[in-house]
Parts: sequence; C-alpha cells; structure tokens
Amino acid sequence: MAVAASTPIELVNGVYATLDQRLGAARTRFGRGLTLAEKILINHLDSPDQELERGDSYVDLRPDRVAMQDATAQMAWLQFMTAGLDEVQVPATTHCDHLIQARVDGKRDLLAAVETNEEVYDFLEAVCARYGAGFWKPGSGIIHQVVIEQYAFPGGMMIGTDSHTPNAGGLGMIAVGVGGADAVDIMTGFPWNVRWPKAIGVKLTGSLNGWTAPKDIILKVAEILTVKGGTGAIVEYFGEGADSLSCTGKATICNMGAEIGATTSLFGYDPAMARYLESTGRAEIAQAANAVAHHLRADDEVLADPNRYYDQVVEINLDTLTPHINGPHTPDRAREVSALGDEARSEGWPTTISAALIGSCTNSSYEDITRAASIAREATAKGLTVKSKLMITPGSEQVRATIERDGLLADFEALGATVLANACGPCIGQWDRSEETEHRAGEPNIVVTSYNRNFPKRNDGDPATLAFVTSPETVMALALAGSVDFDPINDTLTNESGEEVRLSVPVGVELPPAGFTPGESGFMAPPADPSSIEVGVSPDSSRLQLLTPFPAWDGNDYSDLPILVKAQGKFTTDHISMAGPWLKFRGHLENISGNLYLGAVNAYSGYEVGYGKNQLTGATQTFPDIARSYHESGQPWVVIGDENMGEGSSREHAAMEPRFRLGLVAIARSFARIHETNLKKQGMLPLTFADPADYDRIGEDDRIDVTGLADLVPEGQVTVEVTPPSGQTWTFQTNHTFSADQIQRVTAGSALNIIRPQTAG
Repeated sequence: MAVAASTPIELVNGVYATLDQRLGAARTRFGRGLTLAEKILINHLDSPDQELERGDSYVDLRPDRVAMQDATAQMAWLQFMTAGLDEVQVPATTHCDHLIQARVDGKRDLLAAVETNEEVYDFLEAVCARYGAGFWKPGSGIIHQVVIEQYAFPGGMMIGTDSHTPNAGGLGMIAVGVGGADAVDIMTGFPWNVRWPKAIGVKLTGSLNGWTAPKDIILKVAEILTVKGGTGAIVEYFGEGADSLSCTGKATICNMGAEIGATTSLFGYDPAMARYLESTGRAEIAQAANAVAHHLRADDEVLADPNRYYDQVVEINLDTLTPHINGPHTPDRAREVSALGDEARSEGWPTTISAALIGSCTNSSYEDITRAASIAREATAKGLTVKSKLMITPGSEQVRATIERDGLLADFEALGATVLANACGPCIGQWDRSEETEHRAGEPNIVVTSYNRNFPKRNDGDPATLAFVTSPETVMALALAGSVDFDPINDTLTNESGEEVRLSVPVGVELPPAGFTPGESGFMAPPADPSSIEVGVSPDSSRLQLLTPFPAWDGNDYSDLPILVKAQGKFTTDHISMAGPWLKFRGHLENISGNLYLGAVNAYSGYEVGYGKNQLTGATQTFPDIARSYHESGQPWVVIGDENMGEGSSREHAAMEPRFRLGLVAIARSFARIHETNLKKQGMLPLTFADPADYDRIGEDDRIDVTGLADLVPEGQVTVEVTPPSGQTWTFQTNHTFSADQIQRVTAGSALNIIRPQTAG
C-alpha cells in the first residue's frame, strides 16, 4: 500500500463516488434530511443495513486512515506486531511530536530529544518501514497540525491515537481520538466498532470582532456543556457565524471539543476550507469537494429547523461574544478575561503571570501567529516589554518556516521570546522549568496558554501551577501586562517612558499571501520492498518491551477483590497514567505501570494524592507500589472512580496498566468515552453505579464480588456484592455498555486476543 506525504486524490475520489447512492438510500430509510455527521458516517458504514439508533446502536465503520503520535504509537505498533500481518491495511502514519522536552530552545531541545530518544525513534522508523506506514521525523510538527496540512479532507473519516484528533473537523472531516487497540483494529483490516453517536448542534450567528477569537467560541461551549456534556455525541457547528470563520479557526474549535467529551466535532464544507486546501497545495481536493459540496454540509431542511434533527441545540451570537479565559484545573471553568483579576484576588490566587505560552496543536496556525505577532510588533514600536516569560511553539515545520520567512518569529524574538521545537512540549508536560530562577516548584504560580487542557500538573508537573487557557492574542496581551488583572480591551499599559499605552485590536491574516513554504521535509515513505527490514526490541531495554497477551477469562465470577483505589473528584487519564517524565516509558508496559494512579485523590482521606492502603500488608504505600504488590501476589483487584472517570487523553496506557497489574473491574459514577472503550478493549469490566450514591457506601477495607458474569448480556445489569470487615454483605446494581461482540473481549481477555487468531498466518 503506497503511503504518501499527503492524501492522494484517488482516495478522495473513491470516498466521494459513493455519496449519491448511500445518502439517497439513507434519506429514504429515515424519511428525512441528514446532518453532516450522519452523511459522513453513513458513507463509511461497513454494511448499510446496520441499526442506527442514536446513543444506543453499535456500528462498524471503515475509516480512511489512521494517524498515531510517537508516545501512543509505540504501544499500538507493539500490539500490531503480534497480529502476524506483513502490511497495514489502511494508510497510516506515525508522527514524532510528544517526546521532545522544552528546556532551552527549539534547536537544542530537538537535538537533545533525538539523542535521548534514539532507541524509540529508531523503532518507530523501522516499524513504519517494515509494515508500510509513513513516518514523520521529530521536528516535523505536531500530529494534528501536520494532519490538517497534509491528510485531512472534507467528508473523510479518520481515527488517531490522540484525543485531539478532532482538529481535522476544521476541514470537514470526522476525526476521532481512540486508543491504540482501536487503531490496531483498523490497521489489521477490521472495521472500527463504535456506538452510533448522538447529535449536538451549535448554531453560530453573527461574526467575531475585536479581540474575540475562535478559541473563545469553544471556551464558551465548554462553559455551557461542561467537560462531560458532549459525551457520546458529535458536535456539529453551522450557521452564518460558522461560515465566517477561517478553516484553521474551525480546527481550533474542533480540537478543543475533546475537553467536553465529544466523540468529535466538525464544520460543513465552505469556501474557507477550499482556500485552505488550495493554499496547502491540494487544489485537486478542493475541486473534487466543490463538485459534491451539497453532500459535505447538513441538508437544507436540517439547517432550517435544527431542533428537529439534533438532540440538543446550542446557539451563540458571535457579535456579542467576548474574550474568555478558562481554568484553573479544568477547561470548563470559564469567565470573561476582564473578570479574572477580581476572581484571582477573591480565590487567593497570585495575579502575577510566571509564563505565557503561545502555540500547540490547538492554536499554532498562520492566522493565530499573525494575530499575536501584530500585538508583539506594536508593543516593540510603543516601547512595551513583556513582564512574563514568553514561549512560542510552532505547530509544524511548514508553519515555522513560513512565519520565519514572513518576519513573524522576529516580532516575538524582539521581545525576548523563546521559540520552542515544532512539538507538543509544555502542552503535555514536556517542560523542564528547573533552570528558571524565577520559578520555584511547589509555589503557587500562574501560567497562561493557548493550549487546550489545564489539569493540575499538566504543563510542568507542578501541582502548584495554576494554568489558564485562552486565545493566542490574549496570551500575548497578558504577557505584556505580566498580570491576569488586565483587560486588553479597556485597560492600558505603561511603557518604558512612563506613557500610558493602549493595545490595538489584533490583526490576523488567514493564509500567507506568498503561500506556505514547507521548510525541511521530515517525511519518510516506506520502502517498496520492506522484507529486509528487521524490527528489534532488546530484552534489556527500559524503553520498549514486547507484549505478552493478557489471559482469557477463566469462566468464574470475580470474588474477594480488594479495592486498590477509590478516587475522589477528578480522575482523568493524567491522574491514572500521567505524562511528563513518564512519557519515556510509553513503549514499556511494566515500567510505565510505575505511575499507575499516582495522581488519584484517595477518597478515604479526601486529600492524600497517590497513596492508599495495601490490603495484603496493611501498609500505606503509593498506588503503583500496591498494584505491583498485588500483581506479584496474584491478587486481582477493583478500582472505583467518581464522575467522568478517564476524562482527557486517549492514552490506552490508562487501561493497559491496570489490566497488566491484574485489575479486573472499574466501577464509576460515569466514564469518559475513550477510557471506557480502552478498558473494554483490554478485557476489563467497566461498570457504572445504577445508583450513584452507592459510591459513598463502599469502605476502604471492603471486598468486592462481581457475580453473574457467565450471563452477561447487552443492556443487562451486573450485580456487585460488598463484604465489609464486619461480614454484613450488601449488594448494588451496576450498568454496562457492552454489545454482544464486545462481551467476547472479556471472555477472550482482550480485543487483540480475538483479532490475533484471524490475522496470524
């Protein structure tokens, strides 16, 4: 299978060729018009006669491609290697963006990463070459920026092993973040099994003006829907306001849709997308999309009466939307920028900003950079200086080379900004602040970013850091003020001459007038004949470890399970399997398990983080140490979570680690979609309390039995028995979301155990 540095027109034409027939049949079947999401999903159904009940039916889909970033790709490829195939069955790429740590500047940090991660990069390059996938070298850019520049296309469908894969929705593509096991399904030629999503419509009226940016739209949506309001749904944006946004502005909104738990988000095809395709060298795709444009947006009757076609409709007037800033600790804690100063004082937060960071996969487009750079340029001209450490992260080598050519990097550097590598960096915890003399770990400090996620420890591993997310231009303005107590619309700054200076409205340029320049190519296509390539993993490696299949179910109910952790409050994937320094072990299941539940707040104390009681010894230990103790003793166990367990990243390590350490059951008040799926993929049993109040009744020393597993059926309930030390057993009911096919994953031990016998030659 040929893998190119961009999507071939033949693939696009193949997707468009079936639209007329399949969508016509679907309109007849439903007796109504179709939303855009329905159109794309229907066109990618493995079989047209599947039941399509929103929020209920499980369906099989055929995505057009798979994209993986280097941290999650390691485990995905290690799983794929066990399948026995010689080649991936769909176009696939691996992007090296997560393992580059921000320390000094882009050039030196990249050189250090290449040296530090040589073993992992060599493995990923070799495995891509061996199995027919494209490889993007470190420094090429962040996966989502490269995908929208090279691979995304209107009406297409892809999955990616990163939660912010929906970034491609800005180009009208259904792009869904998944765990590595889902990617392996697709790469081995199996369909992707997922629940038919609900539909949330967001109608945008008016148009953005002044300091308000596309980022403010999704910050407002996060406030309205909260971090779990989009769970199980595709969010579809439409209206005159949607048409007024640039393609990359739309991508920003879709990218951060991951923070509301949405399956994905997307916009309908429009002239802005065509302009972006043409500017990035894909005029052929724009022409093909123009020919089927009526299929690449919701039907007219849907747009005329959206409340009839969406399960929920949110309306936002862009004329009156103001700049927002969300945080700390959660991306849905929103307020207007002008209100943050007063709130900081009332909450006892510092107001001084220690660092301001512009870029990331969410906001590193040419337009984003031009708006922020216009402020930087004006600041220099008016004698202003930055009062906070300022860092810029280009999203890709193409963006970096273009903004350097056009003088935009120079605008930031004139203010003393540090330009980081074309990588994730501080957005995912890859930020070493140890040499910052003005920062002391453990002391409360504020960072403002144009990133997407702001959980505790997310950016720098320091729980005392309070992170706020906002638009790039607002970050730039706050960096000049050095304080969150600044409203760029109404307040003034004092320059070096003691003059009061007001910042002008930022000016953005949608696309580079001189076109994009690619910079240094980082793409490596697989060889025509990969037969001589060997993919080696040393048994002595601390970074990579070949996988041993998880054991199949023994046919017995689960009994006498201790509770490893009962987590209180936020129990995100960052709490379950944190990133930062642990990223280096993402290809070594045993070593990465050393971080299992390290960020969990122990519900039995209400404040202890990462520590609990070892039920075998009575000792207080870290959760990963307890898990290792249980594993070595052959003691299975259960984990209990609060609301929205597994919010955040797509990382399947948050499911593979507990499974590896003999975790069998996860019970929570509710689950985030990707984490629940990952648990099921690895053969664990995710259950939700039928009565959420039962969460409060379970004691630290209680033992858990899960009964009736042989009779597990879709839509049924599972009975859980609790035996406290007193011996007074009580029971409660739980719900599950397993389909008939998914139940086999528990009996087989994992989804991969089902695939392997069918693919191994």
